[in-house]
Amino acid sequence: MPRPEDLRPVDTAGPVGTAGYRPAGPVLVAAGPAERVEREDTAAVGAGLDALERTTDTRPPAWRRFLSGAYPPVIALVVLLGLWQVAYTQRWKPEYVLPSPASVWDTFAGMVSDGSAFSVIWTSVSRGLVGFAASIVLGTVVGLLLFRFRWLRASVGPLLTGLQSLPSVSWVPMAVLWFGLTDGAIYAVVLLGAVPSIANGLISGMDQVPPLLTRVGRVLGLGPVGLMKDVLVPAALPGYLAGLRQGWAFSWRSLMAAELIATSSKLGLGLGQLMDQGRSLGDPPTMYTALVLIFLVGIGIELLFFRPVERHILRVRGLAPAT
Repeated sequence: MPRPEDLRPVDTAGPVGTAGYRPAGPVLVAAGPAERVEREDTAAVGAGLDALERTTDTRPPAWRRFLSGAYPPVIALVVLLGLWQVAYTQRWKPEYVLPSPASVWDTFAGMVSDGSAFSVIWTSVSRGLVGFAASIVLGTVVGLLLFRFRWLRASVGPLLTGLQSLPSVSWVPMAVLWFGLTDGAIYAVVLLGAVPSIANGLISGMDQVPPLLTRVGRVLGLGPVGLMKDVLVPAALPGYLAGLRQGWAFSWRSLMAAELIATSSKLGLGLGQLMDQGRSLGDPPTMYTALVLIFLVGIGIELLFFRPVERHILRVRGLAPAT
């Protein structure tokens, strides 16, 4: 017996006066197998589209995501501190080379309590942010120009790659000769370390944009500037973000190298100068404290800036991670 949903109305009215004449009106007849299959497929497709339109958040609670992200690093830190304490207890190195974790903690806590840690961090971070902001502007302009003009890319591209592979510390003596012991020398080293990575990241991201998007932009009447602004750069954001992240890493390392070498009372006390001061005074806990502060600043920039921006870009593109 056919199911009610398999019945369909059929008009059976025939011409008046003919043998097949029946009163006008629909009659329910059973649908054939092909019609049932087509109806089921249509219903399945509709259900799938409805499911795509529902924006249900299946992510775990925020506290659980925080614990799942913080738990592995905490375990690794505890293991590292344990190995450090064992090496100190067994006198693997003299105390003036490898101080105890407790002495480093005392120095760290003392600098935090008297506020000197925040002053030293701000001196370096402010330099890093100014240099990195200038690197973003210059690196983006260079990347767009090299992508737009192929002849310029063929001539300057290899030089940019060579600059990226050059150790940043090698620029410090030349920067000191050019600008003296000033902030200008430090900013020059930061720019030379970060600009190539940012430019290459942008170029790589735009190279991976499907040509179909470019053709669609041209069909819609976009010129070269509009194509860059509305199509290529938005589509290249993942590669551009990777270049920015690498550029920040290079700029931060370049800054530390410059502060370690270009030391002067006129420059103020940054993290690099703090480490060099600990070396000059034979104070290993201060050296290790500076190293810990450098490490914490790097992690903080990653967690507070790059990670949220990356998650936002992935979420907008429908590629947000499950956690």
